[in-house]
Parts: sequence; structure tokens; C-alpha cells
Amino acid sequence: MRTRNYRHLRALFCGLALTLAAGAAQTQEPAKPNILFIVSDDTGYGDLGPYGGGEGRGMPTPSIDRLAAEGMTFFSFYAQPSCTPGRAAMQTGRIPNRSGMTTVAFQGQGGGLPAAEWTLASVLKQGGYKTYFTGKWHLGEADYALPNAQGYDVMKYAGLYHLNAYTYADPTWFPDMDPELRAMFQKVTKGALSGNAGGEVKEDFKINGQYVDTPVIDGKEGVVGIPFFDGYVEKAALEFLDDAAKNPNTPFFINVNFMKVHQPNLPAPEFEHKSLSKSKYADSVVELDTRIGRIMDKLRELKLDQNTLVFYTTDNGAWQDVYPDAGYTPFRGTKGTVREGGNRVPAIAVWPGKVKANTKNHEIIGGLDLMATFASAAGLKLPENDRENQPIIFDSYDMTPVLAGTGPSPRKAWFYFTENELTPGAARVGNYKALFNLRGDDGRATGGLAVDSNLGWKGPESYVATVPQVFDLWQDPQERYDIFMNNYTERTWTMVTISTAIKDLMKTYVKYPPRKLQSESYSGPVTLTNYQRFQWVRETLGKDGITLPMPTGN
Repeated sequence: MRTRNYRHLRALFCGLALTLAAGAAQTQEPAKPNILFIVSDDTGYGDLGPYGGGEGRGMPTPSIDRLAAEGMTFFSFYAQPSCTPGRAAMQTGRIPNRSGMTTVAFQGQGGGLPAAEWTLASVLKQGGYKTYFTGKWHLGEADYALPNAQGYDVMKYAGLYHLNAYTYADPTWFPDMDPELRAMFQKVTKGALSGNAGGEVKEDFKINGQYVDTPVIDGKEGVVGIPFFDGYVEKAALEFLDDAAKNPNTPFFINVNFMKVHQPNLPAPEFEHKSLSKSKYADSVVELDTRIGRIMDKLRELKLDQNTLVFYTTDNGAWQDVYPDAGYTPFRGTKGTVREGGNRVPAIAVWPGKVKANTKNHEIIGGLDLMATFASAAGLKLPENDRENQPIIFDSYDMTPVLAGTGPSPRKAWFYFTENELTPGAARVGNYKALFNLRGDDGRATGGLAVDSNLGWKGPESYVATVPQVFDLWQDPQERYDIFMNNYTERTWTMVTISTAIKDLMKTYVKYPPRKLQSESYSGPVTLTNYQRFQWVRETLGKDGITLPMPTGN
């Protein structure tokens, strides 16, 4: 009798224990999401299927189309106007003039992303993430600036420059180059780099502009041509996912950066003439789409997709200067300007169970916001001090409520900068945009067609006198009709909120001074007047910030 009672009690206790365990499991916090961040290069807003491109422009993008069908497509997503600031902004969550990453040095000149900066990887490392980088970096070549020194556990096949840089040392590209200069480029240009955090960096192979794929020659590092480089980036990503699947309890962050479709566009042989239009650019877009598709297929095959936030975007607006071997944008301007064409870019987020399928978002969001968003998804708060323990400010907003559909975008303004600007060359608040810097427009009157009136970097910085141009980006996304002072739609009052937003931005420079520029392009002569004005500007910023007085209308 006693034995039967004992068995009964044991069964009761076991049942109770299982019930409690099940209850605890239900209340346990869900696993941190994996994060797959894919970045392409110079991809035009209008190149891709979800934005009216794809098959209709002779370059089908079924893989990217599927991303849009499974997640959220952003139509007012902003980058920076060129490669280095665009990538720096996404990595750091800070406007580029804070980090000094407004442009990048030539190969051999060193420098790069300051060691004190936080990156997506170094922040996510605080949450136990396994971090990995492959592909284009373009944030400097000094040891402290490389991915494996910036929070990434592993970097594989990292390319330090834009594609053109790998052609400088090639005599078939530039036969007129001075031999001594060519020898210098051959000596200092680093090829694909791999290495672990805290370890030595290995050069896997050189990169040139030829159709050659010989990563190893006689047991030593060989040469891989531009057409084949993205194949190695894809390979690295697939290998990482295979490895990550073996440790499903460890969350991962992988940043995949394709070189496509920066010019010179040289599609891999398997993609030559595979687009409908059979052009090099269209073939390269098809290649980009296919490689993204293969990575997504691997994610699904390994059953990692259900707990992975996937985010795809590009580094800057389309580069029309070399059209048609470049991107297409329906907007005015291009890469290198503060117009919409230089800054508004494609972006898509997929997060099963969080982001509803086939949703569209038109709120102001940008690459700056990935820092706060990824941190929030990982359950982390952004640091208050930089990696050298000095106070730091982020320009990043948490967009997880937008992704989940539970709240509006907290971002109300966007600031546009060229390389040397501290005050923004343009600013958007709500649907209104004020434009101060006419760079790239060749002096054409407002209303000119985007491509015909665009000079990009070849256009000098030119600032409007007295009053800015103002555009309603809802009704006029091409920035064709200046409504600042118009007989029937005068919008002078918009400058009240825009001026306030700029003033608030300028005040932050006092407490959080910008870092030294890592590389500087020519921005005009240094004059005695500017030198003497410097102290006055510092004092003015420290007191009230810079004010932009309202015009009287006279």
C-alpha cells in the first residue's frame, strides 16, 4: 500500500514539475533574432522590381521581388550621397561628419574609421552575437579601421576600396599612367583580406579589372578579377550560414557587401547577356539579384529564416554620371549631390512573425537608423560613451515599431550633407525639403530634367542667396517646382520648423565635437577671413546655435 502511494506521489510531483517547466518556457523571453544585413553598391532606386524597375527595365529581379513580397518595402529611405559616408553612417548610426568619414583616402594613404567609433558589430557583440563581415568595406585601410578591429569576429574577402581603385595599377586600363605611379599603386593596393578579431590579417588574393579567376598561383596568392569578386562574397556568406546553423542557440550578425553595381560593371561570365537588355549594367543587376537569392535560399534551407531579421539596402543614390553604366533614379540629381536622387535609396526588411508580408512604408527612415533598430531587436541599449570612454551621440532612431506595425516612425527630419558641410546642404522636415546647396545642377533653373541638368561631383558647391529652394516631396518628389515664394502656393512658413531642426542639430556639435576628417577633398581656398571667423563660430555655437533668420518677403 505504501509503495503504491509513493508511486502515486512521485507521478504527481513529476507532472507538477513538467507543468511548471512548460509554464516557465512559455514566459521565457524569445531568442534574440539573427540579423542578415545585405548591402549593394550604387544601386539605383528605379533599377529594382519593387520600385518599378526589374523586368520593365530589362533586368528582372525575382529574388529582390520576393523579399518585398515577404516583408516591408521603404519608399522614403535615405542613405548618404556617396560610398564612404553612406557605409559609415550605417555602421555607426552617426552622421558622417561626426566620425570624420565624409570621404576616404586613396589606397596607400592609410586612415579610416576611428577606433573610438561604435559599429553595428561592436554593439551587437555586447549582446552575445557572433559577428561576420564579407565584401566591400571602403572605410579605410589602417589596421584599426579594418572590420576585424571594428567588432567583427571574422572578416572574409574584405575589399577596402571602390571597384575603380583596383584598375589603377592595370596598364591595360591606364596605359598613359606614369610607370612610377603605376608601380606605387601596385605596391600599396591591398587585395581581398581575411582575418579574425585580434589576429593577423591575410591577403587572400589581388584584385584587378580582368576576366581572370586564379586565387592561388603556384601555392601563393593569385589574382581575381572584378567580374568574379562577388562570387567569393557569396561563397563566404553561404559558408558562414552553414557554420552558424551548427550553433542555433548563438545569435549571429552577418554583413554581406556586394561590389555590384559600382562601375566598372563587369558581370561574371555566367551572367553575361543574361539580362533582357544584355547591357553590362543590366547583367550586373541580374547577378546581384541572383546572389542575394542564393543567400536567402540557404537561409531558408537551414531553417534559420524564421528567426532572422533580413535587411537589404544600398550605400548611396544612383551614379548617373556614367549612365547607362550606372543606376537609374526617377528623382532629380545623383550620387554626390543633396538632391533626392543622391540620397533616396531602395530598402527592404523581412522578419517573419514581426514584419507583415507585402507591406509598404513611406515614412522618413534611413541607414542611420539601423544602429538603434538592430540594437533594439537584440535587446540592447546604445552606449553613452564611445570606445575610448568619451561621451558620444547617435543620430539613430529605433524603427522596430515601424517594422512591427505598432507605431509611426519617430524620425521627423532628415539632413543631407556633402563632404565638407557642417550645416546641412538640405534638410527635410515632414514632407517639405529646403535646399541650400545647388551642387550638381550646372546652374539650370529649378524644373530642369534630372539627368540633363545633373553634374554630380563635377558640379561646384553653390549656395542659394538669402532664401532656400523649398519643395513639397509628396507632390513634387522630383524637386522641380520651388514653392518657397510662389503666387499661389507660397510656403515661406515651412522654414520655421526646418530652421529649428537645423539649429538643434548645430547645438549638438558643441557637446559632441566632430572628429578629424579622415580624408579631405578640395572645398575651396583657406582664407584669412575664414581663419579669423573660426573662433566667432565656436562662441556662437556655444551660446545659442546658428540661427537662420526668416526673410521678410520683400
